[in-house]
Amino acid sequence: MRELTCVEICAGAGGQSLGLEQAGFSHAATVEIDPDACGTLRLNRQHAWKIVETDVHQFDGRAYRGIDLLAGGVPCPPFSVAGKQLGTGDARDLFPQALRLVRECDPAAVMIENVPGLSQAKFTAYREQILAELHGLGYRTDWQVVNASAFGVPQLRPRFILIAMKPAPFSHFEWPTTTGTSPTVGEALRAMMAEGGWKGADAWARKANGVGPTLVGGSRKHGGPDLGPTRAREAWAKLAVDGRGVADAPPPVDAPVDHMPRLTRDMAAVIQGFPPEWRFYGRKTAAYRQIGNAFPPPVALAIGQRVLAALTRWLDQRP
Repeated sequence: MRELTCVEICAGAGGQSLGLEQAGFSHAATVEIDPDACGTLRLNRQHAWKIVETDVHQFDGRAYRGIDLLAGGVPCPPFSVAGKQLGTGDARDLFPQALRLVRECDPAAVMIENVPGLSQAKFTAYREQILAELHGLGYRTDWQVVNASAFGVPQLRPRFILIAMKPAPFSHFEWPTTTGTSPTVGEALRAMMAEGGWKGADAWARKANGVGPTLVGGSRKHGGPDLGPTRAREAWAKLAVDGRGVADAPPPVDAPVDHMPRLTRDMAAVIQGFPPEWRFYGRKTAAYRQIGNAFPPPVALAIGQRVLAALTRWLDQRP
C-alpha cells in the first residue's frame, strides 16, 4: 500500500501537521508565511517535511495535482466572535485561496478547520457558496463543530471542521467519536507547576479542576503574551490561573502557597495538546502567539485517522 500524502496550508506551529503525521500522512508540502512559525516547523521537522515559507496566495498547487489530502487552518479573524466578523469583507479571509488550491491540486480529500463563528446563521450564505463550489468540483461534504476537550485536550477549543471528499472515499468516512474524559488543567500541569519547588502546586491543582477555556493567540497587530481578552482571563481566573500574562518560569520555591500562577509557554503548549518534545521558535510573544493559534494535535490525529481510513478503504477496493 502506497504512502498517503498531504499538502497543508497555513500550517502555523504545526499542530495540525503533527496530528496528520501521527495519523499516517506524509507531508509533500507544509506552507506557512510567518517566519517564526516556519522556524518552529524547521526545529521539529526540517528533514521530514518540505517546508515552504511563502504567502499562500503565491503557492502554486499544480505541482501537487493528485495529492491525497489538502489540509489547513485558514485564518479565523473574519469569523471569530473576538473580532469584527467581517467574513468576505476581511482581507485575511483565505477560503478563496483554499478553493483555488482544491481546483489546482484536485485532492481526494480536503480538511479545513476554522472557528465555530463560521457556523453562525449570519454566514449561512457564505458557507453555501463554499459548499456549492466544492460540489461543482465533484466533492461530497460535511461540516461539524468539534470540541478539543472531547479528544483528551484540557481545553474546550471548539473548531468548525470541513471535510470534503470524492464520492467513493466519502462513502467510507465517519467522524471520530470522543476519546474519553479530558484531564483537568490541574491534572495536566501539576508536575510542571511544581518544577521550581513551589509548595502550593498540589493545592493549586485541586483548584484548577476543569478544562480550560480556549487559548487566544492574537495576531502580529493585536494581542500579546496573555491568555486572551477580558472574558477569557476571567474564565482562567476561575481555574486559579492568572491570565494577564505568560510567565518565563514556574512559580519559585518561595512563592506563597496561595499564589495564582501564570502559565509558561510550555504549559500553554500542553493545554493545546502538544507533546513535551515539541519546540517553539522565537521570543516569548512570538512563541505564545503560535501556541495560542494552533490546532490541537490530538484533534487533528483523531480526524486525520478517519480521513486516512476512508481513503485507504477506497484505494483497497479499486481494481
